Parts: sequence; structure tokens; C-alpha cells
Amino acid sequence: MLADYAPVPTLAVSDLKRARDFYEGVLGFGVRSEVPDGVFYAAGSGSFFVYPSAYAGTNKATAMSIQVPVASFDAEVGALRSRGVAFQTFEMEGITWDDGVATFGDNQYRAVWFDDPDGNILNVESWTAG
Repeated sequence: MLADYAPVPTLAVSDLKRARDFYEGVLGFGVRSEVPDGVFYAAGSGSFFVYPSAYAGTNKATAMSIQVPVASFDAEVGALRSRGVAFQTFEMEGITWDDGVATFGDNQYRAVWFDDPDGNILNVESWTAG
């Protein structure tokens, strides 16, 4: 069954060098392996794939979410800010925004959204059980 296997988020980019500078230099991901048409990055116990495509940045929905522990959320958001990452905001019922950080569910869920250089939307999120 497919449910027995880990999915690999796949992100299209227009310029692999520029994408590598962002994912490795700005976000701090390490290369798991390189293939002729892209790069696999290690992410927790999984991975994601970045590859060049003429369709880079055409997805207007969240392409990849990174879940972090509640205790690490503020530090991770601060690290992103210090590296020049700008957060998005948008209208959605039940969200409260504070300096680009979304909170909802009685503070049980906090998140930020931002673009990679091609406009792929990434998300860092954290929530408490409740």
C-alpha cells in the first residue's frame, strides 16, 4: 500500500543554483543526494526534492509545510527573519496576525508562510494538543 511509504514533497524552481542558495544558505537544509535533474534535501526523518521546471512558482497554494515543536517555533521564526525571509499574511476566518505570525484555535496553532525565490509557498507551523 502507498500509505506504507514516506511522501517526498517536490518543488519546481526556475534556477537550481538560486534555489540551492536559498534552501541551503537561507533555510539551512543539507543535501541528502544530488541527481542530474535536481537535489534531494534531508528534512527530519524525510526529504524533499527541488528540480528545475518551466512551471516553477505556478502553484498558489502551500507547497511544503515544516512542523516544528512549540518550544522551537519562536526561535525558528526569528532565525528566518534574521536571514531576510519576509512572511505573508492573508484573510482567513479565525486567524489573528501579529507581525506576520498567524495564531488560531485559542493559540493552539501558530504558523508563518513565505515564498522561495520562485514563489513556491512554504509554511512553518507548530501546534499544541488540545
